[in-house]
Amino acid sequence: MGSLTNWIYWTVFQSTKMSVLIAATDKGLCYVGAANAELDEWAKKKLPTYQIIENEEMMRPYISTLVAYFEGDSTSFSVPLDLQGTSFQQQVWAKLLAIPYGETVSYSTIAESMGKPKAVRAVATAIAANPVVIVIPCHRVVGKNGKLTGYRGGLEMKRALLTLENNNWIEQR
Repeated sequence: MGSLTNWIYWTVFQSTKMSVLIAATDKGLCYVGAANAELDEWAKKKLPTYQIIENEEMMRPYISTLVAYFEGDSTSFSVPLDLQGTSFQQQVWAKLLAIPYGETVSYSTIAESMGKPKAVRAVATAIAANPVVIVIPCHRVVGKNGKLTGYRGGLEMKRALLTLENNNWIEQR
């Protein structure tokens, strides 16, 4: 009996704003990160039986949706996702998807919206594990005081995304 190979296809998407590495399985987008992101390490942990192959052709639908976002033609993403995470992480990521384009919320607001106001650190950990930054908009989550806090793509990327979505966005000092 032959074995079927499961693939993770990837490419680097370059906009005028930034460069991001994107990856997808046959089920949907599974990873978005800074161009120097460690896709191999992530895949070994989350999809260890999959093989990784660069394939820009397979990534075209995802590139198109990112182009529309970065050019200001789209404020949301309608691509299939293949998310690898715990039930709690999936719940947190669903809350992130509900944050309106151009707006920000605090980690404590997310925890409270889940009925778990004391779970701010757990929420922050789940947000940090978001495999598809930009598409699941964890960049829209800021500290309670309005300050930028950690971001897998780096604070410079987070600031750039917030500025793209809201030209009037100013970090609270």
